[in-house]
Amino acid sequence: MPGLERSLTGRAPVSPQDELRSIIAELDKCVETDPALTGWDRYGDGGQVAALETQVAQLLGKPAAVMFPSGTMAQQSVLRVWSDRLGSRRIAIPALSHLLHHEQDGPRLLNGFEWALLTTGGVVPSVDHLAAIPGVLGAALLELPLRDGGYLLPSWEELEAFSRACSDRGVPLHLDGARIWESAPHLGHSPAEIAALADTVYVSFYKGLRGLAGAVVAGPEDVVAEVGLWRSRHGGTLFTMLPYAVSALRGLRDELPRMAEYHQRAVEMAELLAVRGIRTFPRRPHCNAFRIFVEAPGDVVAERVVVVMERERLAVTPPWGDSEDVPGWSWTEFTVGPATMEWSAAGAVDLLVRVLHG
Repeated sequence: MPGLERSLTGRAPVSPQDELRSIIAELDKCVETDPALTGWDRYGDGGQVAALETQVAQLLGKPAAVMFPSGTMAQQSVLRVWSDRLGSRRIAIPALSHLLHHEQDGPRLLNGFEWALLTTGGVVPSVDHLAAIPGVLGAALLELPLRDGGYLLPSWEELEAFSRACSDRGVPLHLDGARIWESAPHLGHSPAEIAALADTVYVSFYKGLRGLAGAVVAGPEDVVAEVGLWRSRHGGTLFTMLPYAVSALRGLRDELPRMAEYHQRAVEMAELLAVRGIRTFPRRPHCNAFRIFVEAPGDVVAERVVVVMERERLAVTPPWGDSEDVPGWSWTEFTVGPATMEWSAAGAVDLLVRVLHG
């Protein structure tokens, strides 16, 4: 809604003008630090894009990385490389994966992928799920966290075991790490240690890192070189990606160090909400985002939220919907971000209780 002045969730409202001014200021800082970065990238080569690719490769402990304008294109490209190499378009994937629910069937229509479902519903894939899929696979994909399952993560031991199972079977493991930065605190390991368990990793910049857009695929040099070819074939070699790269570099500097802080606040809020009679899932959040459930129809809760938005110019939660599993209940997602940290945990929960209970 235009004119919002504050937010309880995610990032604070910002106008396009202020955001672009911030990126220009960030570009000036980058150039001051390294005068060699004065120029533009050209079709994704050089400049701030190259600097971003180098930094992400180092953060993930991978030999190489290539930037994309979108994660949708990035993941289709890397899965295409693996499936061509293995001679199979069958991809082991959870049924709630982003690729199956939010990409208009593009991966199958454009690249001919066949989906071998590891799991259905809000379940984190395990070694047993992989073993239950017979035949040759072009790759296995894990989404960290499984967003449409409630931002679910495996334990570190489960993730290690899945990685070993893929390696023993000769199946490349690809991580959908759109929120890998947010997953590190729960897993108790750095992004590089997480990435070391996979052959390739995709990461996003516009979610927790609050970039404008963009993504990177990291992995072995020869694989990344082929992935870059598919970027061009998919139309992703833009004349320049400089604004996206600069905003991503800003996010890596400012937001990445705060991920543990955001996760801890999510845990604190979930505990306080439970005391006040509001359910969350998971009960102890696995990352900085979780689901909130209220015993009231979705349209009723949505109206309460909208009233506060109009009266107080305050964004409280994202939209609400009716629960498919429990009639009479509704739910939404809540993400702890820099805007949330402007409130105390108790203050944020007090506001949520006031709004959600009407």
